[in-house]
Amino acid sequence: MKRIFCCLLLVFSCVTLFAQSASDSLFQFLQANKKRSSLYLVVNDTVKARLNENKLMPLASTVKIMIAIEFAKQAGSHILSVDDKVAVHELDKYYIPNTDGGAHPQWIEYEKKSGNLQNDSVPLLDVARGMIIFSSNANTEYLQDLLGMDNVKNNIQLLGLDKHTAIFPLVASLFMYQNPKKIKEEKIIKGIEKLSEEQYCRYIYDMHNALKYDTLLKASFRPQDLSLAMQKEWSNRLPASTTKEYVHIANVLNNRKYFSEEAYAVIAELLESVMENPANQKWLKHAGMKGGSTLFVLTKTLYATLKNGERIELSYFFNDLTAQENEMLRHYMNSFELSILRDKTFRDKLANAFK
Repeated sequence: MKRIFCCLLLVFSCVTLFAQSASDSLFQFLQANKKRSSLYLVVNDTVKARLNENKLMPLASTVKIMIAIEFAKQAGSHILSVDDKVAVHELDKYYIPNTDGGAHPQWIEYEKKSGNLQNDSVPLLDVARGMIIFSSNANTEYLQDLLGMDNVKNNIQLLGLDKHTAIFPLVASLFMYQNPKKIKEEKIIKGIEKLSEEQYCRYIYDMHNALKYDTLLKASFRPQDLSLAMQKEWSNRLPASTTKEYVHIANVLNNRKYFSEEAYAVIAELLESVMENPANQKWLKHAGMKGGSTLFVLTKTLYATLKNGERIELSYFFNDLTAQENEMLRHYMNSFELSILRDKTFRDKLANAFK
């Protein structure tokens, strides 16, 4: 099943020897696996390091930044109210058990413990935070409907992104990979590979709409049909973009000039949960991030403005990972990011390796 990578409250603390070792380990993986990696680092609007920065790669849940932006725009323009209540059973229409690494149930449990779940309902802002912080796919698809699919997709053009494939509902896309008639898997995969992006998305939207009204459809889903081969094809067809494009998005979020002040306040609520930790407030003016993963993909985009005035944007993506590599890299990421934000010597090393 899909494993979503997220950080609840990432603590940016002092660089330790262990952290430095982890940073170096990820750096060495990048050097040794350039064909499977992409990286783009910008400091104070100057490109410091680049590796395959124009290569299209699956985004996994990092694409949810685009939905967060649309949510913030509409909230900032008072098209919707972040205080509106959403019934959990409405979100459940979009939830398929055992397909999100436990993200949605963990979010529900968190809302209960936090006292935000009242009369089976939660504030709309918490639904959006659940999409980003816990990476709930059910919340994501609910918000795509609420905000309007076309409005979300139009942000590709609004932000001037030249390399970004179609954004579509992730849960509904899993139905493409069902095999109730026990057809040869290779035949199904070859058939899917022949579909154009338009054909692929049309099927997904049909399934997405059916999920809301057909109570039997969700019950018919067969997780056992998602073999590794099927999951790999699904992963390959996820919305894709480049590290360069997502650093551009990070720059828009970091510089606080593109959207309204009200919209940026909502963006801070969604993407900048790291700032809820007092330790981070001592040296960061603001910082935000979103990551994502499948069994084969690991992606991350982050931005930060330090108290000393430095502005840093970073995206780094991996694809075609083994399960062991995926697990290993996830343990290195926090230290790697911290070294980039706080250690100029490490940034220089990265810059020299990936000019």
